[in-house]
Amino acid sequence: MKVIFTSDVKGKGKKGEVKDVNEGYARNYLFKHNLAVEATKGNLKQLEGQKKKQQEKEQEELDEAKRLKDTLEDLTVELSAKSGDGGRLFGSVTSKHIADELKQAHNIKIDKRKIELDEPIRTLGYTNVPVKLHPDVSGTLKVHVAEK
Repeated sequence: MKVIFTSDVKGKGKKGEVKDVNEGYARNYLFKHNLAVEATKGNLKQLEGQKKKQQEKEQEELDEAKRLKDTLEDLTVELSAKSGDGGRLFGSVTSKHIADELKQAHNIKIDKRKIELDEPIRTLGYTNVPVKLHPDVSGTLKVHVAEK
């Protein structure tokens, strides 16, 4: 019996897959626990519609990430911190500081975990910081740390 899985079933199939399973297994377990539905023409058509909608949504997210990348390339985030001799900071500038400043000054909300700062900024001046906006799109943000 052909079924369409509505959620992941370990060892049998993933959500959205169409597979052939034993009729007893399908009727007594999968259908009862709402893990799958029978693969009728109507259900297959509905699955195609869902897949198409999902692809459109992913494409929209990719386009939005590309637009945000272009915006970030032109921006410079200005931060100020106390520093000592030789331009060394007392403390450091972290990805959280950068994300907060982006939100306040430019009204751009980016999760601090998406800002790929290997180690906190500990010196004055300009630093290029990579930002992962989407699995396929990465941008670079210019951060300027000035003395308070």
